[in-house]
Order: sequence, then C-alpha cells, then structure tokens
Amino acid sequence: MPYSELRAEHVIAAIDTLALRIRERFPTAGLGGVCVELGEVARSCAAEADRIARPQLWIRASVVSVWTAGAVAAFWVLRGLHFDEIDGEAMTEAFTLVQFLDPAMNIAVLVGLGVIALGQLEERWKRARALDYLHKLRSIAHIVDMHQLTKDPYRLSDELAPTAHSPRYEMTPALMERYLDYCTEMLSLTGKLAAVLAEKSGDPEVNQSAHELEMLATGLARKIWQKIMTMGRSPVFVDGVD
Repeated sequence: MPYSELRAEHVIAAIDTLALRIRERFPTAGLGGVCVELGEVARSCAAEADRIARPQLWIRASVVSVWTAGAVAAFWVLRGLHFDEIDGEAMTEAFTLVQFLDPAMNIAVLVGLGVIALGQLEERWKRARALDYLHKLRSIAHIVDMHQLTKDPYRLSDELAPTAHSPRYEMTPALMERYLDYCTEMLSLTGKLAAVLAEKSGDPEVNQSAHELEMLATGLARKIWQKIMTMGRSPVFVDGVD
C-alpha cells in the first residue's frame, strides 16, 4: 500500500528541495551546506536501510558451513566405532562407546555455540550499522541547532544595543522567521530518516535509539517554534511577517 510505509526516496526528495530553497533564500548561509550534507547522508542511510532489511547471505552461509562441518566431524567419529556380533546382533564395547560419546558431545556443543554466535553476528552487524547512521543523524540535528542558536528575535529590536561580541548579521524579521522555519523542516526530515532505519531494522535497540533521536529533533524544533511564535506576537515584527 502506497501510504502504509515511509518511503526513503520521498524523504530524500524533500531534503533536496529544502536545500534548493535554502540556497535560493540564503545563498551565503552555512545552513544550506548542512542540508546538502543531510541529503548525502540520507542517500547512504536509505541504501543501508535496504541492506539491513535483506538477509545477509554470507553470514547464513557461514551457519550452514558450521552445521556441515559438525555433521562431517560426527560422521568421522562414528566411523571409529567397532561393533562385535553376538547372537546375530551387533554390539559395541563400552569403552569404544565412551570414546565416541565424548567427542560427539564436544562436537555438538561447539557446533551449537558456533551457530548461536553466527546467528547473533547478523543481528549485531545490522544493529551496529543502523546505530552508526543514527549517530550521524544525531550530529546533524545538533549542528542545525547550532545554526539557529544565535538567531534571537530580540536582537532585531532597537531596545538593546549590540555589544562588541554580538552576532553580526543583516536579516529582516521575515527572513529570520523563514530561516528558523527551514531549521524546523530539516530537523523533522532528520527524524524521518531515523524512522526509516527503525522501520527497516525492526531491532528493539535500533527502534529505541531512533525514537530518542525523533524526540530530540522534536524538542529542538519546539524550541525554534517558540522563537517564531515570539516574533509573531511581538509588535516589533508585525510588519515583517512573511
């Protein structure tokens, strides 16, 4: 169904469009470069999400190889058994039977441990890859927050004179509001990429990390919207609303 799954290509298209909008509105702003980098990470993230969703054949082939090696080893040990025929029935000596059971149990334990380890290897490999991309997305979210940090609506007021270390920028209230709005869009799209990874992975730890990232992006966006709402309520910015 077209509307039951979050499609990575649509998220990437939205990021690319946002990057163009930022470049057109703020051609010299570093925020545009951050959005371009987010698009590059999004493409890698989408490819990785598809890779995570697929079974890792090389790991599963290793599991089959361990099973095969265990079966061959058990057959080799079985060949060492010597049977004596008594009253028409094949009987084996107790000593020989003990010699067989000991290595057979060892082989069974080693094969079982090998299969468990390789089975967990696929899960750990997928989890590590997903968490690595979530870490990159988390860093981008913080970078976006750094870009909006100095965009304080009250700095546009004439009531406070700038100091020697006040941020220097020429931005109308309407442009500042649009800049902050772009930041919230970028944070939202970052959270959507985290959701794509969680959806493809299905790992509880990845889902938890993706949820935490989405909550982080939502919290940062909420902080930005508080600034935008302040601009809308303040008489200083009424004439500059875009």
